[in-house]
Amino acid sequence: MLSKNELKYIQSLCHKKFRQEEGLFIAEGVKLLDELLSSNYTVKKVYALASWIREHSIDQTEVIEISEQELEKISSLQTPNQVIAIAQQKRMLTPPVLQHQWSIVLDSIRDPGNFGTIIRIADWFGIKQIICSNDTVDLYNPKVIQSTMGSFTRVNIWYQSLNEFLQNAKVPVLGAMLSGKSIYQLPEMKEGVLVIGNESKGIHDSLKKNITQPVTIPRIGGAESLNASVAAGIIISQLIGTESL
Repeated sequence: MLSKNELKYIQSLCHKKFRQEEGLFIAEGVKLLDELLSSNYTVKKVYALASWIREHSIDQTEVIEISEQELEKISSLQTPNQVIAIAQQKRMLTPPVLQHQWSIVLDSIRDPGNFGTIIRIADWFGIKQIICSNDTVDLYNPKVIQSTMGSFTRVNIWYQSLNEFLQNAKVPVLGAMLSGKSIYQLPEMKEGVLVIGNESKGIHDSLKKNITQPVTIPRIGGAESLNASVAAGIIISQLIGTESL
């Protein structure tokens, strides 16, 4: 049975302040735990139903049996999924290498679902790095982790000042904008960064001077704009989707 202190501790990791203080995060569900265990993340503790424990064996990780009622109390999901893991956050100690590959830059992406979906898109197309503005939603927000469906374990994420980063980029810098060159008219490129702006405001004006090629998705219908993750998926598919075929 979980003590009140342990229950409060687990719940506290839903808040960014406590996650940062502890250097930990929560991942819920069988799939996410499987992804974590097969990655270079360190799983510190697992809370699971007896039915899950009977069918699984984990070495070098403490596994605590909990009831369905306890799972509901510590879960942030509407329908709790058998198991919750507490894992150690990854610290990025070396800067991203931009040459000979594509990277994504996110400017003030605030919606956890958008961020998680962009991470999944990056993973799908083999993009290994995403560089985020400091005000982009926290990678270890439970909603972000959940929406990545495990892709966060294969994509490296940095947070830093984008002005300085883009000024020093020695590769093409593409920016997704409403006005720009059609993505279907771009020459083939083997490296670069794609900047995706805030869901409602787009790319900050202060960053636009560092963009070497504004790009746009030609509009045929009447929609005013595209969801940030949808736009990212369409542009990335055009930029690198054919390279892997």
